[in-house]
Amino acid sequence: MKRHPDLLQLSREHHGALKLARDARRAAGSGEASAIAALAQRVAQVFPVELDPHFCVEEGGILVLLAQAGQDELVARTLADHAELRRLAKALASPDADTLLRFAELLGAHVRFEEREVFEAAQTRLDMDTAY
Repeated sequence: MKRHPDLLQLSREHHGALKLARDARRAAGSGEASAIAALAQRVAQVFPVELDPHFCVEEGGILVLLAQAGQDELVARTLADHAELRRLAKALASPDADTLLRFAELLGAHVRFEEREVFEAAQTRLDMDTAY
């Protein structure tokens, strides 16, 4: 799928998020305390330098554009997902399989939601803006 240049980097970053979600899901499913702790530590390292900055870019750009276009449901769900992922990442300071699994499942679903719905709506709007 061809992405608008303004969305390319964000879309590329989603690949890393999906890998993190996959690895977290596996660790949570293993039931091994050491694997769960290691993945929780990885989330703690990655979240503030990759995921949260990614969320901030979306919140300051794409979501503003979509709000202006009246896409309130997409904006609300995206913001709610971001808030929950931030909460879960913090909760992983005390790692447990259930929290890690919830984080993994939400992160994977969130990336797919953004690619299929949020970015598609944003792309339509960006294409309209650059057509003139």
